[in-house]
Amino acid sequence: MSEQHPSAIIQRDNETYAIVTHTPMGLVTADYLEQIAAVARKYQIPILKITSAQRLALVGIKEKDIEKVVADLNLKIGNALGLCYHFIQACPGNSVCRFGVNDSLELAAELDRRFEGKPFPAKVKMGISGCPLCCGESMVRDFGAFAKRDKGWTVVFGGNAGLRPRTGDIIAENLSKEEVLLLAEKCLDFYRKHAKNRERTARFLERIGIEEFKKNVL
Repeated sequence: MSEQHPSAIIQRDNETYAIVTHTPMGLVTADYLEQIAAVARKYQIPILKITSAQRLALVGIKEKDIEKVVADLNLKIGNALGLCYHFIQACPGNSVCRFGVNDSLELAAELDRRFEGKPFPAKVKMGISGCPLCCGESMVRDFGAFAKRDKGWTVVFGGNAGLRPRTGDIIAENLSKEEVLLLAEKCLDFYRKHAKNRERTARFLERIGIEEFKKNVL
């Protein structure tokens, strides 16, 4: 991490840094991409990487250029290190996908607005999918939801795709968008109050048990 910017990540060479942009659901515009390209050329940033979190990483920034890169980008910088909400990913949902049965982008955008910048005991990642195929990786995120035809949203909590992977637990089914948003607040508020420092939701649920968790959030 650089003293110049808290979200800049030191790279393997111990000389250059990476930053990631805040791009909820991976949605970008032509203007956004042109801005990224202009800054990458200006500061000779060697690597632009689309991450698994549907964000864009600028890798290989010289330390002296970090603040100038951030200023010239004039974009939100994503959290990559802190104990907080990090990102939300989503499939296209019923906006364009022929399999989509509900609006995953709308739900994900609202969740991102509600949780952006909020601190947690450990990093929190979300995944929203517009159908049971779960292309938004809803089952392996700290908080997830996926849609079923004519049955609303199914909410999942405690998933993890890391070194100790865990399929999340289904917390509730047949929910409206508003009910998902309310349950997200309850789940993450309970987690925030009772988890240990740096304890991810997967390990938290393993420790307290799914029935105890449901009893407190439903």
